[in-house]
Amino acid sequence: MRLEAAARMDVFRKLWKARKLIVVVFIPLSLLPLPLIHPTSEACCAYVLMVTAVYWVSEAVPLGAAALVPAFLYPLFGVLKSSEVAAEYCKDTTLLLMGVICLAASIEKWNLHKRIALRMVMIAGAKPGMLVLGFMCCTVFLSMWLSNTSTTAMVMPIAEAVLQQLICTGLADSHDDSETAEAPEEDSAVSDKEETLDKNQLELLYRNDSNNCTKQELLTLREVQTGEANGLGLRPVSNQEFIKHTNGHLPQVAIEIPNVKRVKARRDSQYPTKRDHMICKCLSLSITYAATIGGLITITGTSTNLIFAEQFNTRYPDAKVINFGTWFIFSFPIAIIMLVLTWLWLHFLFLGCNFRETCSLSKKRKTRREMLSERRIHEEYAKLGPISYPEVVTGVFFILMTLLWFTREPGFVPGWTSLFEKKGYRTDATVSVLLGFLLFLIPARRPFSSSSCRNAASNDNSESDPLAPMITWKDFQRLMPWEIVILVGGGYALAAGCKVSGLSVWIGRQLEPMSGLPPWAVTLLACLLVSAVTEFASNPATLTVFLPILSALSETLRINPLHTLIPSTMCVSFGVMLPVGNPPNAIVFSYGHVKISDMVKAGFGVNLIGVAVVMLAITTWGVPLFNLTEFPAWAEARNVTGIL
Repeated sequence: MRLEAAARMDVFRKLWKARKLIVVVFIPLSLLPLPLIHPTSEACCAYVLMVTAVYWVSEAVPLGAAALVPAFLYPLFGVLKSSEVAAEYCKDTTLLLMGVICLAASIEKWNLHKRIALRMVMIAGAKPGMLVLGFMCCTVFLSMWLSNTSTTAMVMPIAEAVLQQLICTGLADSHDDSETAEAPEEDSAVSDKEETLDKNQLELLYRNDSNNCTKQELLTLREVQTGEANGLGLRPVSNQEFIKHTNGHLPQVAIEIPNVKRVKARRDSQYPTKRDHMICKCLSLSITYAATIGGLITITGTSTNLIFAEQFNTRYPDAKVINFGTWFIFSFPIAIIMLVLTWLWLHFLFLGCNFRETCSLSKKRKTRREMLSERRIHEEYAKLGPISYPEVVTGVFFILMTLLWFTREPGFVPGWTSLFEKKGYRTDATVSVLLGFLLFLIPARRPFSSSSCRNAASNDNSESDPLAPMITWKDFQRLMPWEIVILVGGGYALAAGCKVSGLSVWIGRQLEPMSGLPPWAVTLLACLLVSAVTEFASNPATLTVFLPILSALSETLRINPLHTLIPSTMCVSFGVMLPVGNPPNAIVFSYGHVKISDMVKAGFGVNLIGVAVVMLAITTWGVPLFNLTEFPAWAEARNVTGIL
C-alpha cells in the first residue's frame, strides 16, 4: 500500500510539474468541437477568444506569446486575413509608448527620479505619518510618467535606507522610545556632543555579518550618530531576480530580492519594537499602492490605460472624447482622493489614530531616530551633487511633452493642432515620438563646455565623446517593453475579430436581460467583477477580455459606453491584495517587511476605496465631462452598423 501511495504521489508530482504543458494542449483540443459543430464566424472567433483568454489567465505560456494566438488562428479559421491581423499589432499607441520610454530612459539614466523623490521626502520630514505621505506623493508623481514597476523599484531602495536607519537607531534607543530631544541650536550642538562623550554611554548594536550571524560588536552612541555603524544603508542582497511579466506596467526592470534567511531573521528579531515593525509595513505598502494610484492619472501611466484608449478609438472612431487632457481632468481628482483615503487607511491600520504625534510638522521636538533619519535623507540627496545639465534638459523635455499633450486639443479652447490646415493627422504619439527622437540627438554635455559631466550615470562613451547624446539605443532597448507591445496588439486583434465576425453583437444580445438595471448598477457590477478577476490574472489580459464584452453590453442596454469602460479600466489596476497581483506588490513583498496577511488586509481596504471613488467620479464630475446622460451618436452609429 505504501508503495502504491508513493507511486501515486510521484505521478501527481509529475503532472503538477507539467501542468502548463497540459493546459496548452488540453484547452485547444477540448474547445475544438465548438468551431467544428458550429462552423460560423462567431463560433470560430469565440474559440480563438477563449483559448487566448485561458492562456493569459493561466499564464501557461508567456503573455506575449499567448497574444500571438490570433495571428495564426484567425487566418486559419477564416475570420481575418493575415495582413489584416498583422496591421492590428502596431497602432498609434505603440509609437506613443516608444516616445514615453525614451523620456523614461533619460530620467533614469541621469537620476532625475531620485532627486525628485529625495527632495519631496525632505520636504515632508521624518515624522512617521508625514514620511509615509511624502513617499506616497513622490511615488504618485513619478508613476504618472514612468511605469508602476519602475517607479516602485526606484523608490523602494530609498525607503529601505530610511527604514534601516530607523531600525538601527531604534536598537540603540529601544530602552527609551518616547525620549525626545530639543532641536539643537548652533550654539548648543557642540556642548551636547561633549556631554555625550563625557558620559561615555555604550549601546549594544547587533550586526549580522554576511558570513557569521553570531558576531556582536559594541559601539558608542557617537558612532551610531556619525553613521559609522554597519547597517545604516541598504541591506546587501544575495541574488537578483527578474519579474518575468509586466502585468500592466510598461518596462521590465531588474528586481533585487533580499536573502530569505535575512528576511526571516528580520521578521523574528530585528525590529526594536512592534511599532517600528508597523512603520516598516506601512511605508512599504504605501509605495506599491501609491504607484498604482499614480498610474491612473495619465493615459500613458500604465498599459491598461493605453489598451482602453486604442480599443475605444478603434471601435468608436467618431468619438473624439478620449485624449490626454480629458483623461487627466477626470482621473486627477480620483487620484488625489484615493491618495488621502489610502494614507488614512494605512495610518489607521498600522500606526493608529494618533495623527498629532505621527504627523506633527513642528521642528522644535524630535526623537533621536527622527533626527538621524532626516540626516540620512539629506546625506543621500547631497551625494547627487548640484543639478547637472542632462537633468535640466530632461526636466525641460518632461515639461514640454506634458504641455504639448495638454494643449493639443484641450476642448474648451482651440489647441495647437488648429494651426495646421489638415485636421486629425496629429495625435499625442506625434509629440511623444518627436521629443523622444530629439533625445537621441541632443548632446549630454553643455555646449561650449570643456568639463565632463559629473553625473554618476555618465559612461565612458559620454566622457570620451563630447557629442554623446542624452540617451543611446541601448538605454532605450533596456526599458522598452516589447512583450507589452505584442500583448496590446493581441488585444487589438481580438477586438477586430469580434467586430468583423459579429461575436460582440451576439454577446450583447445575450446580455439583454440586464436591461432593467440602472446604469450605475451595471457599472458597479462590472467594476467588482474586474477588480476580483485581476487579483489572479494579469491586468492587460483581464481588460483585453472584458472590454469587448462591456462595449457590447453598453450598446445593448443603450448606456454610454464610457459609463462602463472607464471605471472598469481603472478598477483593473486594483489588484493589490496579493504579491502576484502585480509586479510592484512583488517588489515590496520581497523586502520582507510585510506578510501576505498584511497585504490582503490592507489591499482589501484599498480595493474598496478605489471602487468607491471611481463610482463617485463617474456619477458626478464624469457626467458633464463625457456627457454620460445620453446615448451618444457615435455609439448609435456603431450599434446600427453592427446590427446590419
